[in-house]
Amino acid sequence: MSVSISAKEVNELRLKTGSGMMDCKKALVEAGGDFDKAIDVLRKKGQKVSAARSNRETSEGVVIYKLSPNEDNASILSFTCETDFVAKNEDFQELASKILDTAFDNNLSSVEEILSSSFGSSTIKQEIVNLIGKIGEKIEIREYQSLEGEKIVPYIHAGNKLGVLVSLVNTSSVDYVEAGKDVAMQIAAMNPIALNKDGVDQTVIDKEIEIGKEQALKEGKPENIVEKIAQGKLQKFFKDNTLLSQPFVKDNSMTIESYLGTFSTELTVDKFLRVSIG
Repeated sequence: MSVSISAKEVNELRLKTGSGMMDCKKALVEAGGDFDKAIDVLRKKGQKVSAARSNRETSEGVVIYKLSPNEDNASILSFTCETDFVAKNEDFQELASKILDTAFDNNLSSVEEILSSSFGSSTIKQEIVNLIGKIGEKIEIREYQSLEGEKIVPYIHAGNKLGVLVSLVNTSSVDYVEAGKDVAMQIAAMNPIALNKDGVDQTVIDKEIEIGKEQALKEGKPENIVEKIAQGKLQKFFKDNTLLSQPFVKDNSMTIESYLGTFSTELTVDKFLRVSIG
């Protein structure tokens, strides 16, 4: 016996789940008109699509941030999908914002915590699955990080696929926002691996020294000066790859450290985060 499904019921289910009109009608028909069962049908559809696309690459999406009113705490989220078309989808962007709000407002610290957290009568994980069922692409939280400091300056690069948070100290009576934006753009462009040489992992240092030695030997340099040459190359590596020592992209006559010094001899960066997609 066929079940008669009204347009009102279909619309009610659409408003409740965010799924398309045809998907809602099919779910209600399959559930025999039972509203709760129809919701389960739509959820199972999302789970099936999610499982089927679990090995797909998510190289598109958005990077967004949230900053506290005092500018001393911020979080940054990358929410990813398969295509640029979906990245621009209103439902996708709205869910990304809601996820970030939930994580930030509840001081969550990991993707796992976020996925298991409550979201209305559901969880964030289930809401993502629901959206996967509606859109038909793999969607995931790629990365979530937070930063605390004296003053945090955020920056989102054009296209919303790269974001930076910069923590500055000794910001009193200086235009830390202008300085922070320039430093954040530097981080976006040059992708430093650490704040200064003290922040570079020892395994990276050892690898660079080894590479320097090998290059010197291949160039026919005497063995007794190979170590000195390698150390010189290491210093060049620090200059190119650590933030405060990098030449300022807007003016190569200055380093980032000396650029900050034009605002105040005390102004500096104490930490930063860089999150990108693709």
